[in-house]
Amino acid sequence: MTVARSAELVGAVIKAYDVRGVVGDQIDADFVRDVGAAFARLVRDGASRVVVVGRDMRASSPELSRAFGEGVTSQGLDVVEIGLASTDQLYFASGRLDCPGAMFTASHNPARYNGIKLCRAGAKPVGQDTGLATISAEIVAGVPDFDGPTGQITQTDVLADYAEFLHSLVDLSEMRPLRVAVDAGNGMGGHTVPAVLGSLPITLEPLYFELDGTFPNHEANPLDPANLVDLQKFVRQTGADIGIAFDGDADRCFVVDERGEPVSPSAITALVAERELGRETGATVIHNLITSRAVPQLVKELGGTPVRTRVGHSFIKQEMATSGAIFGGEHSAHYYFRDFWGADSGMLAALHVLAALGESDRPLSELTESFERFAASGEINSTVADAAERTRAVLEAFRARTVSVDRLDGVTVDLGEDSWFNLRASNTEPLLRLNVEARTTEQVDALVAEILSIVRA
Repeated sequence: MTVARSAELVGAVIKAYDVRGVVGDQIDADFVRDVGAAFARLVRDGASRVVVVGRDMRASSPELSRAFGEGVTSQGLDVVEIGLASTDQLYFASGRLDCPGAMFTASHNPARYNGIKLCRAGAKPVGQDTGLATISAEIVAGVPDFDGPTGQITQTDVLADYAEFLHSLVDLSEMRPLRVAVDAGNGMGGHTVPAVLGSLPITLEPLYFELDGTFPNHEANPLDPANLVDLQKFVRQTGADIGIAFDGDADRCFVVDERGEPVSPSAITALVAERELGRETGATVIHNLITSRAVPQLVKELGGTPVRTRVGHSFIKQEMATSGAIFGGEHSAHYYFRDFWGADSGMLAALHVLAALGESDRPLSELTESFERFAASGEINSTVADAAERTRAVLEAFRARTVSVDRLDGVTVDLGEDSWFNLRASNTEPLLRLNVEARTTEQVDALVAEILSIVRA
């Protein structure tokens, strides 16, 4: 049996959707070895006797991923290491090999962090309710020893197969030549982009493709507008038709048009939804409640069925599985595909955008114009002492103007005339998150100012 650990430490590192913490302080090789052993016990009753393991470019990832593998093999299961990988490349391996998987990454977090994204066979997610709570309990109590032979560790390379599979899901045959600027942010996009885009009629303009887990150029989180500035400049300098930015583990993609202007993830969701509904009329498309209302409007116009979910990949993946949806999109630039085992793939979303642009003689700014029907604030965070009390104060202030309120995730307040806002509390920090949408930027700015004056009072 492994050494018992404090519930406080384990709870701080094993979170709602993954394992994540500061290396050497919260997580180390011994801790990760225990996670591997507990995960093997969790999945040992499945059909597969193999766990596939991938890792990002962080300096701590080789040691930690190997320790995890040792934990898995100590419980009698085999490990297949795929080496350097994006998170969606690991999902591909889990789906193709039909086995559980573990991806070592802390996504866009700073270099001192690392973590593990876990999935069952077929890239099915593992969250608190589907395994992480069980793993936590075993690590706190001490993971029981396995009375049997240890497993074996082997290596394989799936990068070429991953690229070929993505190409099989998107019709790229009608693409005109494009100049494509890509900011990999020193993350795993620098590994996967050449393999996936190299065979296409594309002139690739690479930015920050050197794999470097210290992120020397900017944080690998394109959701923050400050981290898109370099790509915006680069698109203008190179005369690119499009700019694409990936986060650290390359499971999210962000798009910039030929003018260097960001294209909202809601517009990308609508664009991909249009393409997917074009090949399967009447299909279901998932969107979370922060996504622009332009998305469900468009889905209905195209004869599809929009389904609204809470924010968070576990909710969308669950709904994808339950509803059989063909596609799902989030405001955070996670895009989910039924044909990719219901998992998210920034690279697959990027291929859809490139195919749409390559099939058109219009620039990207014109191609996406019809999908940008409303103005939006983006997510604005406020540190508050009592989120529930501040939310009640906002609801009271808007009571006379409120058409309806729903509480699927926080509070979503419909003000009529295509204006709405959502306030929801963070699960892990003393934050209130605000999103506002309206017809015009002026309306959005006014609503943001009024709501924040109450939230931050």
